[in-house]
Amino acid sequence: MLVQDFLQNSAASWPDKVALICGGERYTYAQIDELANRLANTLREFGVKRGDRVGIYLNNSLHSIVAIFAALKADAVFVAVNRPTKTDKLLFILNNCQAAFLITDARAVVRESGDRLLAGIPSLLGMIVCGGPQASRNGQARVVGFASIAENSPSVRPSAKNIDLDLACLIYTSGTTGEPKGVMCDHSNVVFVTQSIVQYLENNEQDVILSVLPMAFSYGLYQLLATFATGATLVLEESFAFPAVILEKLAAHRITGFAGVPTIYSILLGMDLSRVDLSNLRYLTNAAAGLPVEHVKRLRKVLPQVKLFLMHGLTEVARTMYLPPGQTEIRPASSGIAMPGTELWVEDEEGRRLGPGEVGELVVRGHHVMRGYWNAPELTSLRFRPGLLPGERVCHSGDLFRMDEDGFFYFVSRKDDIIKSRGEKIAPREVENVLYTIPGVQDAAVVGAPDPMLGQIIKAFIVAPAAQLTEAAVISHCKARLEEIMVPRQVEFRDELPKTGSGKIRRLDLR
Repeated sequence: MLVQDFLQNSAASWPDKVALICGGERYTYAQIDELANRLANTLREFGVKRGDRVGIYLNNSLHSIVAIFAALKADAVFVAVNRPTKTDKLLFILNNCQAAFLITDARAVVRESGDRLLAGIPSLLGMIVCGGPQASRNGQARVVGFASIAENSPSVRPSAKNIDLDLACLIYTSGTTGEPKGVMCDHSNVVFVTQSIVQYLENNEQDVILSVLPMAFSYGLYQLLATFATGATLVLEESFAFPAVILEKLAAHRITGFAGVPTIYSILLGMDLSRVDLSNLRYLTNAAAGLPVEHVKRLRKVLPQVKLFLMHGLTEVARTMYLPPGQTEIRPASSGIAMPGTELWVEDEEGRRLGPGEVGELVVRGHHVMRGYWNAPELTSLRFRPGLLPGERVCHSGDLFRMDEDGFFYFVSRKDDIIKSRGEKIAPREVENVLYTIPGVQDAAVVGAPDPMLGQIIKAFIVAPAAQLTEAAVISHCKARLEEIMVPRQVEFRDELPKTGSGKIRRLDLR
């Protein structure tokens, strides 16, 4: 099975069903499938070959969805780049993967200059501009408007040559440490992850899923794929920039599923959720970063009828585990159990598997272990290592976990984020969970700050716009709940914390 089959199968089964609600418009599966065919034929006409990379630099929109499936239908590899990405990083990514084509919008072409983009990415055959000119030429490269493609390009479905071992996409890591790396995802990887997610979330054609997450990152991408795999309806927003509007849409569209990150839930919990009808909401999911225990408890209290799925993942495998909703009251700090069809364990630096209560690196085994990093064999060998069977590779996550007696996993820290003070190791999340119990705290992060005597001390960064907090009050709160060595020595209040496009706090910037 290929990834584009999610769209094609649903278009065959439910051609007239609304697949997408976006920008005030509704689009059926048949309409999206036809537009993707037209764009795929255009890509092939311009010389895009099997395995070529197609850059997609668009906000969440009809165009971005059509571009994803069109690249796949053309036997190409899509590379979605988060729209707020600045020019230098955009050029780095597209040059790193040697993109053959770029699909973007008129604002990007005006802001960056089409000439600069074409000159700065020598591998480009041309660009397709959504909302731009109908057609024009620039030297040997062509710039074509999406509108002319929708009107003039053939709607017949291109014949597919790819098999499920061919690459479907490159997903670039959000780059919290160093330059972003392109994770190679083949069709079998992506199909497996989608089907596993659909299985534990119990998605079906009756679902109406609201997504505010960028499709350049795996969490947002799989909202689209799970929806189209089941014939459900996707309500797509550019972002969570206007929380009150999103809350209204949860009610207006009778949303059954919503995916968020900790910052989103922190904002929602500060709003009056009782003023809108959320009776159709069946489930919530959280990923990208762990949801603080305090948020878990409050969500269960204000939305007791809604299933809450806590999840863990990383770009190199997309998803690793989920906590069944029935366990959120029993184990609110747990990230859960292995997702269907996968195996997880914790091991030490010598490769020895660890037992319950012992802290070590999470290792992931399954069909969702991606193919490695694009053009980076040395980095690939560090993260993707020989597995249990000859020729198999497993993913060493770089995340520290422990497991309880019942096989449930608990996130401890990224290996690089561990704070060492007085010779002892401190996991930031333990301190942050306490900070989130302070009324009014919307975002919190702790890092190690250099200290000549202790090696490192804990410094806390807090966003609490509506609270009248002081450094002394925060430290006092922590002293009453944490061991002395885990109490922050410094507290800094900020209007916001630096985050990646996928919602993770950039601790490196704080350090």
